[in-house]
Amino acid sequence: MNVKGGTSRRALFVAAILTGSFLLFLVQPMVARLALPRLGGAPNVWNSAMLVYQALLLGGYAYAHMLGKLAVRRQATIHLTLLALAALTLPITLANLPPPTPGWEALWVPALLALTIGPVFFLVSAQAPLMQRWFAADSNAGDPYALYAASNLGSFAGLISYPLLLEPNFSLRSQSLAWSAGYGLLFLLVGLTAWARWSAGPMDREDATTSAESIGFKRILYWLALAAVPSGLMLSTTTHLTTDIFAMPLLWVIPLGLYLLSFVPAFSEDRSVAAVFIRPAPLVLLLAGGMAAVSEGGGNMSVALAAVVMLFIISVALHSRLYDDRPDPSRLTLFYLVMSAGGVLGGLFTALIAPLVFDWVWEHPLLVLAAAALLPLGVWPRWLQRIASTENRKLLIVGLFCAVAIGLVWVMRQALISRDAMLVAGLMLAIALCGLAVKVRRWAFVLVVAVLMASRGGIDTLAISLDDSRSRSYFGVYTVRDYSDPDIRTLAHGTTLHGKQFLDPEDKLKPTSYYGPTSGVGLALRSAEAIYGADANVGIVGLGTGTLACYRQPDQTYTFFEIDPAILEYSTRREFTFLPECAPEAKTFIGDARLELAALPAEAFDILVIDAFSSDAIPLHLLTMEALDVYERAIEEDGVLVFHISNRYIDLRPVLAAAIKERGWYAGLRDDSPPKNDMTNGSFWVVMAPDADSLAKVMLSEPDLEWRTLGDPAPTAWTDDYASTIPFIQWQNLLGTD
Repeated sequence: MNVKGGTSRRALFVAAILTGSFLLFLVQPMVARLALPRLGGAPNVWNSAMLVYQALLLGGYAYAHMLGKLAVRRQATIHLTLLALAALTLPITLANLPPPTPGWEALWVPALLALTIGPVFFLVSAQAPLMQRWFAADSNAGDPYALYAASNLGSFAGLISYPLLLEPNFSLRSQSLAWSAGYGLLFLLVGLTAWARWSAGPMDREDATTSAESIGFKRILYWLALAAVPSGLMLSTTTHLTTDIFAMPLLWVIPLGLYLLSFVPAFSEDRSVAAVFIRPAPLVLLLAGGMAAVSEGGGNMSVALAAVVMLFIISVALHSRLYDDRPDPSRLTLFYLVMSAGGVLGGLFTALIAPLVFDWVWEHPLLVLAAAALLPLGVWPRWLQRIASTENRKLLIVGLFCAVAIGLVWVMRQALISRDAMLVAGLMLAIALCGLAVKVRRWAFVLVVAVLMASRGGIDTLAISLDDSRSRSYFGVYTVRDYSDPDIRTLAHGTTLHGKQFLDPEDKLKPTSYYGPTSGVGLALRSAEAIYGADANVGIVGLGTGTLACYRQPDQTYTFFEIDPAILEYSTRREFTFLPECAPEAKTFIGDARLELAALPAEAFDILVIDAFSSDAIPLHLLTMEALDVYERAIEEDGVLVFHISNRYIDLRPVLAAAIKERGWYAGLRDDSPPKNDMTNGSFWVVMAPDADSLAKVMLSEPDLEWRTLGDPAPTAWTDDYASTIPFIQWQNLLGTD
């Protein structure tokens, strides 16, 4: 095939693919951050965003597939024209979409993101298969599939550079302008690659005669499954970890980054690289996948690390099977189209179907089992092959090891009850070895994986689901549990306690958890009558169990703001009775508090409490200068704001100190450390006010209790345009060190 220049120009095509993929995965977190003031920070928001991106990617691949039927010259003319038209939507700004109706967030979030980023994302997503297609137009250029590794390397670089480089150092406006400049560079590179293949014809022209390769329905289903499972597992790993294991800041970056990186060894021309990860895959799946059903904060950093390592190795193994079954380059765009469709199917299952069907993150263990059903398992050790010289012996050995694995379940249960970590680890290894011994039969391997899951937490997790004590909404997984000695009921969102209530009628209305009488919020609300009179107005952002309602005095008006209708139902069903018994006439606004407050009349509250953390997620949009503008408008001139900033991994004191300094306000920090035998928890509360006298009245309401300063402020206050949690991560807590 004769092409302009007579050379493959591989470096040019690699540069174009790297640039496009870099921009594609740089814009994903950027748009999610841009939309944060309207979306909040729940894990499912990111899953919804990923679903939009996968759908647009599928559209882009379909476009590339259809375009590939034309001569390169016509492809280039059409593609460059559309790229130029899409540039008219730059720089990227958030679409003006009305707020969602409560309960419809799962559809509203994708609509907002699609309208914001749709045209440019659609076209940039098409450039990777198009560039490979154009590259293969030169018959001497080599295997185009290897360029897909470069594509995902660029994707990984774009994704990881956002939280580490762009977000901490540049405003959203600057980020958007920089991305627009990168789009211009991509346009130039696409033009140069088109010029390099300008004389090439359509690659499909010889299909009828020279490409007899048949791609049947079964093969397409196989590709779909191999693509869907890693995609769904990437999202389910994120949800599982942030919900029940380790609510680490920026944890969503790690699974997605490793998922993208898995394509690099999987699509490498040197197959020995992929083999390094494929060989240990069955053992890794057994050991790490065996913990896929752990819930109720049953994990730590080691469990989180095992989960992401498993995701990477499984993704490499399954993507390698995809690469090994790749078709002739003339069917390249069809192959990528099916791959993309598989990714969307995995995303649909995890982001849309699972939250509606399951009360817990059951999609995660199900996807691990699906991976076990698809994983390349290798062969038996030679010593087992010698023993199992006949089919009957082979079946006998498989049955024996399955029986041993099932028999160890009871022993594992006892080890977990006694909290014997060494015995638990030894039993997990023993069951995993049983799994390796039966891998000659895939059904047996999947069975042992399921047995290991059940023994390592699955039975307990299933029991909680069966006794109807857990529920799931778009914003999270909630668990209500009753305990004895003392008799209490708790509400947990993943690993984070949202409140607890005594079941004893004499004590049931006592404030507990982070809201005790000596906490910052307890002092502020108890002083409300003395400072603002008997008819004080109090607004509270974040309902939880409704504990704060029991600080209400008879003539006071309490108003709550809660984003999740599922949380309000716990009070309306009287599973927690603080709200119905202490403030039955209180109004609760369902929706994003910042938007709801902005819609209310000015100076509506004397005290406004901000207690809106979702698990350990930081609601950045509730801590920016623009949010403080909304709060200042919502309180009286002598009103006060009360912020709950208790967090395991992020130190928010410098953030609020910077905001207070910039506004010229006054603030005090109450570090409450109640007695260990008390039913309250240690907490950090910040009380701030534009008026020094108002703050002093709260702080002096109980002179014996100590208040502290917030310490040194951050260099810059957070705004909707600029905010980053990375400088404030408490790494010693994150890593479990002192």
